[in-house]
Amino acid sequence: MATRFFNILVPVDFTGKSKWAIAKAIELANNLECNIHLVNVVHRNIFPGVPVDASSMTPYDSHNARLNSYDRLKELASFYSSQLCCKGKIEISVLEGQPGKELSEYITRYNMDMVVIGLPKFNLLQRIISSVSISRLARKTNVPVLAVRSGGLIYHFKKIILPLHDEVPVRQIKLATALARTFKSTIYMITLRKEENMPEKIINEALEMVQSISTIPVQGIILEGKNLAKTTLDFAKRINGDLIMINPLKEFDLPGWWNKITKKPLSYGSRFPVITMNQKVQEP
Repeated sequence: MATRFFNILVPVDFTGKSKWAIAKAIELANNLECNIHLVNVVHRNIFPGVPVDASSMTPYDSHNARLNSYDRLKELASFYSSQLCCKGKIEISVLEGQPGKELSEYITRYNMDMVVIGLPKFNLLQRIISSVSISRLARKTNVPVLAVRSGGLIYHFKKIILPLHDEVPVRQIKLATALARTFKSTIYMITLRKEENMPEKIINEALEMVQSISTIPVQGIILEGKNLAKTTLDFAKRINGDLIMINPLKEFDLPGWWNKITKKPLSYGSRFPVITMNQKVQEP
């Protein structure tokens, strides 16, 4: 994957969580020297809180809704432009339709390099009915999706945690290395101890890859645990980590019967920022 960033997309729904996503995007843009795209998708739900667009089935004045959204995006762009210290700029766009589909097409059409999504403060209902799935967006677009918890601190990525499952995640390592160079970070590669020597082999291969492309500090750690997602969160809390990078795989779902029913990935259960990205590029 390319390690040079040009465009960061922030889906905006004009709630508090969007502000945290924009703040993190600005911090990234100022360090990576890239543009920010604020995008709102106008859609009308059949029922309040149910993310099914009904614009094509019921009378709906989408023109006025789009104008209103555009004006609100202009206000946001004007407010945040003064915080953008790099050569980049803030672009605004209003789309109409199903948010996940429209955002995926926008990402592909305009070559977005990263998506920054704001999450509510541990609101289970909002997570279940969310119209934009982080894992689905990451799989469909092959673009890293950064989830930022609303109410969290906005800070540099000094400690980057990269959990390893059953093979060396080349794309994640390249992105982690690029971010670590920018923020002068340390990368912590972690995996679970198993009976066979597979963890040692994966850790060593991953360390060799990082050391072949950069001189940034990196550590390889084998941990005790049964669930990689939970062990990763526990480790992040212990070292006060700043960023976790995962794949949209079931191995990164949190344990527990309710989490299995709701398919709760690590990104929704973490108070730390989490980047979700495909381990391998998939064809659209």
